[in-house]
Amino acid sequence: MIETRELTKLFKDVRAVDGINLTVARGELVALLGPNGAGKSTTLRMLTTLIPPTSGSAQVAGFDVVRQQRDVRLRIGYIGQGNGAGHSQRGRDELISQGRAYGMTVRAARTRAAELIDSLGLSDVADRTVSTLSGGQRRRLDIAMGLIHAPELLFLDEPSTGLDPQNRANLQEHIVRLRAEHGTTIVLTTHYLDEADSMAERVIVIDHGRVIADDSPQQLKAKHVGDRVILGFAGSEEAARAAAAIGAQHEGGFIRLTAEDGPREAPKILASLPITPTSIEVTRPTLDDVFLTLTGRSLREDSSTPAAELVEA
Repeated sequence: MIETRELTKLFKDVRAVDGINLTVARGELVALLGPNGAGKSTTLRMLTTLIPPTSGSAQVAGFDVVRQQRDVRLRIGYIGQGNGAGHSQRGRDELISQGRAYGMTVRAARTRAAELIDSLGLSDVADRTVSTLSGGQRRRLDIAMGLIHAPELLFLDEPSTGLDPQNRANLQEHIVRLRAEHGTTIVLTTHYLDEADSMAERVIVIDHGRVIADDSPQQLKAKHVGDRVILGFAGSEEAARAAAAIGAQHEGGFIRLTAEDGPREAPKILASLPITPTSIEVTRPTLDDVFLTLTGRSLREDSSTPAAELVEA
């Protein structure tokens, strides 16, 4: 569904995207992670034909994003960070108008709008003006607008931003069900690590406009961080004796180890110790731990987007 080769975007002297190579298969749900200014949104804007690349190439649904923009747009849905529906319009009318813009007949647009309203839980509010809807309802309406023409590929740019935890959970459920029921290929950017961890089968980490990691959440955590096994002892002497037996270091009354599979390795570690610890703790890593290991900073650190991105080179 997506294939890029050395995709690059310059804004004045800033390389917002620096030679990205991506391949996304049909039916995948892929999350792009990275701090603000890393190049995620710029990459999505090129893939959705909103801005042209400076160099390199990209094909989306089999069509070139520069030479075949119309063909690309007919096959994708794009939900940006802002709300797409007019505040003074009714939700159902906006969906029908969006369908008509894609060349659907009035009857087909109305039928499709009704299907989406039902599947996204908007039946009770579809005929209200958009300005009266809650944040979660507006985001679901945005997704419906992106799906009105049944696209093969859906781009979601930080879909949960600004939503409360309950609305976030509801929206995630709708996205997962959409993929399961229709086989839609989904690419999303997010700052919510639990969202990427629970939804995506692949996570692509972008920093300074380049891909620095690409794997499943489980493999990224196992490869770059590993589980933490912390053993507690009655005192420093006991910890030192246990550490010497397994070739580890101790800090006061504790030994801290890294294991690929902590729950499986912990019993083996205990069996090799000459003294029984007073406590044991196994901690699973997070995707934020992965990003911290790869870049030396937390994914949640908010680096501002360069002002130069506002002006194209």
